[in-house]
Amino acid sequence: MTDSPIPVVFIHGLWIHSDAWQPWLELYRSEGYDPIAPGWPGDSSDVAQTRNNAPATANKGIDEINRSYAGFIDGLARPPIVIGHSFGGLIAQKLLADGQAAAAIAIDPGQIKGVKPLPFAQLRSGFPVLSKPGNKKRAVSLTKKQFRYSFGNALSEAESDELFGKWTIPGPGKPLFEASAANFKRTSPAAVDTHRNDRGPLLLIAGGKDHTVPKVVVKAAYKLYAGSDATTDFHEFPDRGHSLVVDHGWREVADVTLDWLNRQGL
Repeated sequence: MTDSPIPVVFIHGLWIHSDAWQPWLELYRSEGYDPIAPGWPGDSSDVAQTRNNAPATANKGIDEINRSYAGFIDGLARPPIVIGHSFGGLIAQKLLADGQAAAAIAIDPGQIKGVKPLPFAQLRSGFPVLSKPGNKKRAVSLTKKQFRYSFGNALSEAESDELFGKWTIPGPGKPLFEASAANFKRTSPAAVDTHRNDRGPLLLIAGGKDHTVPKVVVKAAYKLYAGSDATTDFHEFPDRGHSLVVDHGWREVADVTLDWLNRQGL
């Protein structure tokens, strides 16, 4: 660690408010980092306000979300570590590939262009959004039952329901449409330059029971980085679902990220 704490920017995914990162912020701060968790464009300052102003989150795509975080990073004194969950993991990879981060950790990351596996569980998780083309320009909220399948399937029903009530917010449908169509378009906002040799280190993390971003999807993304000489590592939590960064086992995940960063000299 240097005398000046390295910034760590946490990036949430669809349907979870940035306040859910609070335990991570406290842990990382205690370890000598300077952590911050900005929300997506359109998010309000807390869960309740975001729920009450759902239209503000609508029609925000991958490029707009990426530009928002890139703009935030431009105001920092030094390139940060970026840690993203779900679609936040996709954004973290884009920021790293664009040279705007010193390192990146992508946890259950949304699929990037070039990833071909499309498991049934992932299709079912995206169905509430993708089943209605009009949702591309709308803000979409999950029901408690949908959250249970997509996020809380590896948890007790009581814990899943608790997380749903505490952290869920409406989210734009647009990123899901963009990611699902990425392999059918020559250019896509879900594209990431996986061949760069001059980027910082990257850690990809998968949950073995994840329905929203199954392990096979994260593994396929990992393989796309085979042509790069830069450090790219993979870690699996076999018994964890998509809620792994916010549920009772979050600390185990966080400790793995801290250990990996220490091994990178960061």
